[in-house]
Amino acid sequence: MNKKNKIIVLIFVFALLLRILFIFSMPIKLWDETVYINLGYDLSKNPLEYSFKSDWCDYIPDNSYPKAGFRPPLLPYFISLLYTLKIDILIDFLIPFFGALTTTIVFFIGSEMFNEKAGILSSLFLAVYPLHVLFSSRVMTDVFSTFFIMLAFLFFIKGFEKNNKKYKILFGVVLGLGILSRYTIIWFLPAFGLYFLLKYSSLSFLKDKYFWYSVVSFLLVLTPWFIYGISVYDNPLGAFIHGSKAAYYWGGIQPWYFYLKNWLSIFSFLGIVLVFGIIYLIYKRKIKNKKIIVLLLFVFIYLIFASIAPHKEYRYVIQTVPFVCILSAIFIEHLKKYKKYIIVFSLMFLLIQTAITFYITAKTYYTTNTYCFNQVVKYLKNVNGDFIIVSESSPLFRYYVKKKSFYYPQINLRDFKILENSTNKPIYFVFTRFNSGLKTEEWKKLKKIMENNYNLEFTCDKDPEVNFIYSNTKKL
Repeated sequence: MNKKNKIIVLIFVFALLLRILFIFSMPIKLWDETVYINLGYDLSKNPLEYSFKSDWCDYIPDNSYPKAGFRPPLLPYFISLLYTLKIDILIDFLIPFFGALTTTIVFFIGSEMFNEKAGILSSLFLAVYPLHVLFSSRVMTDVFSTFFIMLAFLFFIKGFEKNNKKYKILFGVVLGLGILSRYTIIWFLPAFGLYFLLKYSSLSFLKDKYFWYSVVSFLLVLTPWFIYGISVYDNPLGAFIHGSKAAYYWGGIQPWYFYLKNWLSIFSFLGIVLVFGIIYLIYKRKIKNKKIIVLLLFVFIYLIFASIAPHKEYRYVIQTVPFVCILSAIFIEHLKKYKKYIIVFSLMFLLIQTAITFYITAKTYYTTNTYCFNQVVKYLKNVNGDFIIVSESSPLFRYYVKKKSFYYPQINLRDFKILENSTNKPIYFVFTRFNSGLKTEEWKKLKKIMENNYNLEFTCDKDPEVNFIYSNTKKL
């Protein structure tokens, strides 16, 4: 193994171990994680049923229930494969693996477009990038989809920049998979289109038959999802439309300048490098470099669409992070005199911020609330027989207890009785402060109804007032 390959392997291993370490920064999985894992579990039982018909539900405040098309399907199908092969113990390591593997892809992109030094530095930046590291430890689509867009971009460069016909076709395949991993990958499509216009300054690329092979391969990958859209939504684009509507389901609406306002929190020190790098290249009149322009297009076009979207979170722009890493590496390469100092400072800054992120995450989630949630789960796991769980967190309890799990109806005794009369199974009414959205007066009303009409089964020793289980004893 030559020196270059050893460095690539070492960066991959380091990135993987760092991301695995972050798995332990939280004692409980997030809502979205349990949704994707539950979908994967259901698909392992019936790979043709992509919905919430298996007696649990994601948060769907409109009449779309039980349609699950707003959740991109590729990650659940990956998870279903692990369940089918009976190696679901590896689920927690799936996203850390893809996150670490993305650092290797970034190396090859940097090397293909510029040089090996740029590739290694880009890869190192991504390996210790706080936001990427944190969400590489979560079973969600952000880092998973980033892997596919970067692999698609690598094949795109090899195919259309290096004129390798095989990679032109592979580009279409992987880009299609990318969209099935997270629908917002669609936002990159205009950047690819602008690349062709920049490279050819005309529409002559349309004469390349392998361009059309690429388009066909892209559409073929998406065809099963078009068929799903027709069968479930009566529209081949139904799942994508549902996905766009789901952006209004949760989290509220943030202002268009959200990502600008939180630029440093999202992009860390490399966000500063990116801004000053652009200014420096403009000053040196080197901004005309088409490769740099292409990378900038992929960052800013995606950010424009993300800024237009109603709901915004830091993790929603993780897909741009590898491009920022590559651009930062190139900008630093131009600062020959101070290059080594800036590289060392950048890596140290990112490492320190990553360590702080671990500490803050652990401090936030290793609390009485999560302790009590785990105690509630432990109790329910030890209950014999079949029963139904009613709570605010249907996906979480379905994942942890593997029982039918429904949401609370309206908080009044009448609706609870209607729920009871709809089944012959025992019902366990659960309330935990973790992940609760009920206001104080609401959960107090709930508890009063429980105390007067149902049997107390369990309270958490550390905080019994807001962590309890009641049951309808008449059916026990």
